[in-house]
Amino acid sequence: MTDLWTKARTRLGDRISPDLFETWFAPTALDGIKDGTLVIRVPSGFHREWMSMHYKDIALESCRAVLEEAGEPGLVPDQLRFIVDTSLALPATETPTPLPARGTRPPSTPPEVSGLLANEASLRPDLNPKYTFESFVVGSSNQLAHAVSVAAATHPGKRYNPLFLCGDVGLGKTHLVNAIGQKILEQNPSARILYVSAERFTNDFISAIRNHQMEQFRATYRESCDVLLMDDFQFLAKRESTMEEFFHTFNALHHLDKQIVVTSDVYPEHLDGMEARIVSRFQSGMVADIQAPDVDTRVAILEKKAEVEGITLEEGVANFLALTVKSNVRELEGTLLRLAVHAELLGRRMDLELARQAMRASMPRVDTAASVEDIQKAVCEYYSLRLVDLKSKRRHRAISFPRMLAMYLCRQHLGTSYPELGDRFGGKDHTTVIHAIRKISGLVEEHDVTVEGPISAIERKLGF
Repeated sequence: MTDLWTKARTRLGDRISPDLFETWFAPTALDGIKDGTLVIRVPSGFHREWMSMHYKDIALESCRAVLEEAGEPGLVPDQLRFIVDTSLALPATETPTPLPARGTRPPSTPPEVSGLLANEASLRPDLNPKYTFESFVVGSSNQLAHAVSVAAATHPGKRYNPLFLCGDVGLGKTHLVNAIGQKILEQNPSARILYVSAERFTNDFISAIRNHQMEQFRATYRESCDVLLMDDFQFLAKRESTMEEFFHTFNALHHLDKQIVVTSDVYPEHLDGMEARIVSRFQSGMVADIQAPDVDTRVAILEKKAEVEGITLEEGVANFLALTVKSNVRELEGTLLRLAVHAELLGRRMDLELARQAMRASMPRVDTAASVEDIQKAVCEYYSLRLVDLKSKRRHRAISFPRMLAMYLCRQHLGTSYPELGDRFGGKDHTTVIHAIRKISGLVEEHDVTVEGPISAIERKLGF
């Protein structure tokens, strides 16, 4: 049985970098197979949490492959579980520097200093200068969120603290949180503002643990911070240790009347896997959502973007684009910029005729898939799967990858919300859906052949 994990780790060594292997898999050992569950011993609770989040599937897949090749089908496990065995821990002097798992973005600075240079971080917050209140188009769908954001920025720590901004992707949450930071700095240039994503907070926390720098981490996030702005808060869900640290960070800042603003894709009470005490903290403050803009607001957004970018729109173009692109502000503005480039390359004016020609492929078609079920069936046919498998809780790559791809296609072509996708794929939580879609989106951006071919074939079959 000992050979099982040795051989499985050899396989894993071929799939990940030597540094990652040495950090995460070297200090592990096989405990055994119990009731169809493979049990692996790891050196710490932190190690268990990280391995469960990033390496559980490939570890199980490697062990299953070893057993199947050895002619032991009766021993093939269905699940994998990590347990803590502190005797496996490395001495402090030998603690390896963590590296981000495949598919995650590394911090912008090396792990040992990421987020720990308090003064430098506070003096140079990574705010986007284009995202100001002046450049934000207010409509009925975002009026409340805009108003409370202005109030929080004008009187930080005094009104609407904490402030929780929620809404679907691309509707302006990041714009508002940046605008808050810009406004506060305009009023008080010495304000120490920390603007991070939830992923950055997690990476900084992990680095601090691994490098014995928790004092510096807490100094940065609690003592050397006047305003904490955090994007994509939902990604802290189910990360027990990180949630615990954020809870105490929140309390420390709030006690000192330091402004806290976070953004999320869903309301606090819908954050599946988030600790109740954290949810209650945000519910005690101000929660403001942003809905998809109506047609009039979309027209105003296009006209504002055209003015900022120096784009001349002929009559009717803004209205046409607003009626064609309905998903979110980010796609709306991106469509305008692509159309402007198209016009420039052709040496033509941005008139209605050109817009119609360029957008013809994006116009609704009667022969396209009209439901999530259509896409699910097409994906199942392509991968020779049963629909029940696609909706199951099985995490084997042969099923989980087609499932993620189907979620991505539903989101891209139907605009299905994350909670609805979770329900339609067997009751998955929204964070699982978001992770799946971003995973496939990343592979698409990298022109990965494992997704380009299947997506192209499935889209052709569905008439997209």
